[in-house]
Amino acid sequence: MGQEQIQEQRLAQQQKLAQSVTQQQLLQAQLTQLPVAQLLDRIHAEMDDNPALELSAEDPEYSDYAEPADHGDDAPNYEQEERQQALDDALESIGRDDEDLPVYQNGRSNQEEHEEPVYGSSPSFYDLLKDQMSTDELTEEEQYIMEYLIGSLDDDGLLRKPLDSISEELAIYHNMDTSEQQVEQVLHRLQSYDPAGIGARSLQECLLLQIQRREPSRLKELMTATVEQYFDLFTRKHWKQLRDLLELSELQAETLIRELRKLNPKPGTSLGDVMGRSVQQITPDFIVDTQDDGTVTFVLNTGELPELHVSQSFADTLKEYQQRKETMSRQMKEALLYTKKKVDAAESFIEALRMRQHTLTVTMRAIIQWQHRFFEDGEESSLRPMILKDIAKRTGLDLSTISRVSNSKYAQTRWGTFPLRYFFSDAYVTADGEEHSVRKIKATLRDIIDAEDKHAPLSDDALRELMAKKGFPIARRTVSKYREQLGIPIARLRIQ
Repeated sequence: MGQEQIQEQRLAQQQKLAQSVTQQQLLQAQLTQLPVAQLLDRIHAEMDDNPALELSAEDPEYSDYAEPADHGDDAPNYEQEERQQALDDALESIGRDDEDLPVYQNGRSNQEEHEEPVYGSSPSFYDLLKDQMSTDELTEEEQYIMEYLIGSLDDDGLLRKPLDSISEELAIYHNMDTSEQQVEQVLHRLQSYDPAGIGARSLQECLLLQIQRREPSRLKELMTATVEQYFDLFTRKHWKQLRDLLELSELQAETLIRELRKLNPKPGTSLGDVMGRSVQQITPDFIVDTQDDGTVTFVLNTGELPELHVSQSFADTLKEYQQRKETMSRQMKEALLYTKKKVDAAESFIEALRMRQHTLTVTMRAIIQWQHRFFEDGEESSLRPMILKDIAKRTGLDLSTISRVSNSKYAQTRWGTFPLRYFFSDAYVTADGEEHSVRKIKATLRDIIDAEDKHAPLSDDALRELMAKKGFPIARRTVSKYREQLGIPIARLRIQ
């Protein structure tokens, strides 16, 4: 009987320890994902909730936290104008040399990549979709696939990673044996989330998903037919031909065009930039400095992050209660449990912050080592092929941890402020086995197009020949794809 009781106690202790480790890992993951400005808000909230968590003596007082400015309801509504302009841009960027639809790397065209990024205090794109997922009836396996799909979306809300690649990644990195069909079934569930169009694999599918949400009507039928059957004419804006094919009056055609222009080619922005109009300049998480001799150093930007410690009064009270365990009243025992809970939570939070600092430091160090040449000269073409797996292997951290850091952090460098994901790039392997950075290939392609005679722009075939002479023997279809990813139209649309 005694032996069974001991075994039960040990089992209970092991389960409690396992639960504690899991909770601590979850807390570390949450803090690691937060940019420095949002981390400050989280620290303030934690201090408000836990009286055992205090500022260190050398830190300034943080008792009065500034409230965000209230801009009222009179702020201008930019969403409809932006949607129409974005749709026009997306349609104009579609080339006619092949059937590929426009692709925006990380949800934005190349021209947007170098703009100073901004963000608001609204919940993240990822969190808002996760909230919807929590209300969906999914199996444990479907939940895992759904999380992976959400994490694979570009910033504009589209999914451009092939489903077979996602299935392979789940098998290789997460030991999940899932078929492409299973992934597609979960994707269809994701496409039912808000906003309409989320999770689409192409611009055409994105627009159709939005049209499907409309109430049945003749207008809905016409919109569906336009995007489904006459997408080529739609992308070319051949409105007269569309009107004739659909047998519409001029007024009906104008109504159809007006409604089509309301569709959003970048549904992800409605969960991000459009929600957060009270935006502010991004606060970089890393300050990278490059000396004239090529030496690269960096520091974490702690900004106004305070130093924290466990309240001495709580620690002393806990110690006093523990020394009087045998003679404690019921009320004192309850006080002991409350004090211990708050002290444990404070220690866990401080440890999670320390681990966050360690994770960010080793990740940024590995990125700088890998992309050292870029940090020396600031040339985009100097970026080497680098994927999450490379940094995970070099740091010894989990792939998901590297993903959290790279998807939410920014680095201020001598050459500008960049999101960490900017430094990641796939490799293109030529027929002879030579490996090139996709980013370097794109930079070379852009330089060739910038230097062309604008009265006689180069076709994709001509671009392919010039790229081969530059040392990048890529196919014409690849030239077309990269040109579209750069937001550069086909030759006839570049004539000046």
